[in-house]
Amino acid sequence: MYQVKVLNNIRSSALENLDGGKYTASEAFQEPDAIILRSADLHDMSFNSGLLCIARAGAGVNNIPLDRCAEEGIIVFNTPGANAEAVKELVLCSLLLSSRDILGGIDWVKSVASGGESITELVEKQKARYVGPELMGKTLGVVGLGSVGAKIASIATALGMSVYGYDPYLSVEAAWRLSSEIIQANDLDTIYKNSDYITLHVPYLDSTHHLINSESIGKMKQGARIINIARAELVCDDDVLPALASGRISCYVTDFPNEKTAGKPGVIAIPHLGASTPESEEKCVSMACSEIIEYIENGNIINSVNMPGVYLPRSGDPRVCIIHDNVPDMIAKITGAVSSFGINIENSIYASTKGRLPSYMMLDISLLPDGLVEALEGIKGVTRVRTLI
Repeated sequence: MYQVKVLNNIRSSALENLDGGKYTASEAFQEPDAIILRSADLHDMSFNSGLLCIARAGAGVNNIPLDRCAEEGIIVFNTPGANAEAVKELVLCSLLLSSRDILGGIDWVKSVASGGESITELVEKQKARYVGPELMGKTLGVVGLGSVGAKIASIATALGMSVYGYDPYLSVEAAWRLSSEIIQANDLDTIYKNSDYITLHVPYLDSTHHLINSESIGKMKQGARIINIARAELVCDDDVLPALASGRISCYVTDFPNEKTAGKPGVIAIPHLGASTPESEEKCVSMACSEIIEYIENGNIINSVNMPGVYLPRSGDPRVCIIHDNVPDMIAKITGAVSSFGINIENSIYASTKGRLPSYMMLDISLLPDGLVEALEGIKGVTRVRTLI
């Protein structure tokens, strides 16, 4: 029975993909085979030697020590696209809230709620304070055209907006999802100078840290509106706040309030509701369970953020899964060790990436002799060996 440690009070109904005859899930496990989590911080957690994988029910993985997991042979998954509908709807809401001061108007009505019959007259006198532009005919710049960004771009065109999209890493699959009406921006400056609204949908990396700063704000149209439902670190709060005060930016919507932005004029701070729908949670956990099952039972790696992706259908032969350093002669050493036992490799697949990420090999072999695992583990640079029967 495989043990799955569950963090963040994940709904039990979302774990139904786990076969009760093979898996048991609980927060209490101390020596789990897998972990499912949302926002729990694992950076200070020590991992047991038997931990095979960690699945983040969501897209962001800043709460997981990816490099350390890779060094220990622990696969880390995320669930890209599972919460895309929820995030899309919140971005749509943000576009509307950033245009007219709907929230300010609602708060004002609450403040005069005791005015009795005079409320109607007061409303007619004060409503002009909360006017704002329509979305139709305006230009939206979408930075990042993945699962969420592509949906936002499409819905914006349906609302009558002109849409510029920027994504230097646009996949073929994502490109097929895009409307032909979306204008390709070859650089961020094109987004900045043309957009009335800018929405961010990129991961947080060194290269995207404070993507929105005083320099990029200086390139934007006067009165632009910025929406960040992606990652807090994409925007430099210290640069946005003075731009709001001067009117350079009309509104900043963030799903990541902090001591600097909460309650500040021009800031609409949402309490991290991007993926906060029951449907999103169900889909994220369901995908996480499927990723865990596929890896534990078949060795296949789908949606990993610290290992290369790989898929090999099962043939019925014993399977050996090997995580190893990406160094010269490793493949030859592994296949040589297998051949030294006089057995045949019936099928195989190898995956690697440039840089410091480990590589991964799966071998389907004619039989599994005693001593093979030990021989493979003895090869310098091999991190983990698993056998699947």
